[in-house]
This record gives sequence, C-alpha cells and structure tokens, in this order.
Amino acid sequence: MQHQRRPSNAIPPAAAALVHPLRRRWSTRCGGAGPPAAAALVHELQLGEFTQVGRARGAYTHPVSFLEAILLLLGGGLAGAINAMAGGGSMLTVPLLVLAGVEGNAANGSNRVGILTSNITSMLSFRNEGVRVDRNLVPIIVPGLIGAPLGAFVIDRFTDEAFERFFGLLMIPLIILTIFRPKPKTDVPPWPVYATAAVFFMIGIYAGAIQAGVGLILLAALSRAGLDLVTANMVKVIFIFFVTCEALTIFILQGNVRWGPAIVLAVGLSIGGWIGAKFAVRGGEKWIRVVMVMSAVALAARLIFG
Repeated sequence: MQHQRRPSNAIPPAAAALVHPLRRRWSTRCGGAGPPAAAALVHELQLGEFTQVGRARGAYTHPVSFLEAILLLLGGGLAGAINAMAGGGSMLTVPLLVLAGVEGNAANGSNRVGILTSNITSMLSFRNEGVRVDRNLVPIIVPGLIGAPLGAFVIDRFTDEAFERFFGLLMIPLIILTIFRPKPKTDVPPWPVYATAAVFFMIGIYAGAIQAGVGLILLAALSRAGLDLVTANMVKVIFIFFVTCEALTIFILQGNVRWGPAIVLAVGLSIGGWIGAKFAVRGGEKWIRVVMVMSAVALAARLIFG
C-alpha cells in the first residue's frame, strides 16, 4: 500500500510557476543567476524549503484502494471506541493514514475530520444513555478554544518528515500513560477557576497541534475540576468537538486535509465512537486497551524508523 510521493526536494507546481519565470528574468537582465538574494530564494524554493510553510508535500492524489479502505475502517472503528472510552485513538489513526500514503501534516489534518464526526456520534450516544452535564463549562471550553488555533498554526511549521518522526517519538510516553493510566482523583478539592482556565488553555494548544492522547489528559484534568468519571467522559467529548472544529478549519485552509482517506476514516471513527460511548457508560473498556497498546507500539516503530 505504499505509494509514490514527490521527493522532499521537488518543487511544488505552484512554486514552480513562481520560480522559473523569476530565474529567467534574472538570467536575461543580469546575464547570470542574478543577485545573491534572488539566487538564494530560487535555490531554497527548489530545495523544497517552500514546503515548510505547509504547501503541497507530495500530496495523496489517487483514489482510496480497497485495502486502504479496510485498513482505515477497521483502525478507525477501534480508535473511535478508544476515544469515547478514554482517549488516545489518534495514536492509531494518524500512523494509519501515513501507512495509507498520506503525508505527515496532511495525516494530522485529515485525522480531524474523523475526530469531529466520532465526537458528534459519541455525544449523541451519551445523550441516549441519559448522561447530562449540569456544570458551567465556560472555564473549560473557552480557554481551549483560545489555545487550539495556536497549536494548529505551530504544528504546521513542521515538515512532513519531521512531524512523522516527532509523532512517533511522542507515542512512546502516550503508550506508557495508557498502560499506567493515573486514576482520576475525586477526593481532592477542585481547582479554582483561574487554575482551571490555565490548564485547559494549555490542553487546547496541545489538542490543536497533536490531538493524540488528549482524551487521557482531559480525563485527569476534568477529575481535578470536580467531575465524576462518566460526566468527565461526556465533557471530554464536548471539549474535543469544539477545539476540533477550530483546528480542522485551519488545516483545511492550509491545504492539509486529504478528503478521500479522511472520509473513509471518519466512517470507522463514527461507528467506533457510538459503540465506545456505550462501553464507557457500562465500564467495559479494559479488553480493548491491550489491542490498542500493541497496535500503537508497532505504529510508533513504523513512524520512527520508517
């Protein structure tokens, strides 16, 4: 299922339209490569430095194959259930998109389509199970909405190769956190409002940039904010829904969503999110964590070592 990508040093078509007339103009007027600054600009564009600001990095352009669809549907279903029950499903979905041929930053952006749809189905499922939230969520949601765009803009400065390596390394502590997940503390005083806002601002930055593992972090933080486990799961889904709306908008505007794989993955995530929300209410989540950890270890090794 490996597909050909444009080499990292190949100039994107849009940049080529800018570079080649520029080079001809300097060659005609100056009898050579032109002033050092112009020559340096052309050289950087040709080396692909232009791609560091998030454009055309060997884009996924072919139709989704049958095997890719099966991979994304099954992996998305597992990840959607994990996201609804605790969090960490993106540890699977981003590497799966990369395996399907989607470049690193676009895999990060495309993943948010499925995260959005799965959170919608999870919210509906929680509602059908009778879960309600009576708590004022403004100190939780608003700081996250402020932080998410910052994270999305920062992560787009990474090249595809750098993002894939970084994500693979980040999966190691997330896997450890999944295995030795800290128990939510319900016997301690809740944070004051200003501390709650600061914590969820930082979580918003992380969610906008990476997403993977944010559910685990949110559950720990929400328990300290005074919520029980089932309500915290519902609020976690609401929080991720809102910050994903912002982050996905930014990724779309930056051209970092590949809609074919994203939609197939979204179907799997949505089905898994619906099922996972029911398991979360009933407490039946342990069996699926073993599969997730084993899959995450293999995918992390794939991203780190290629």
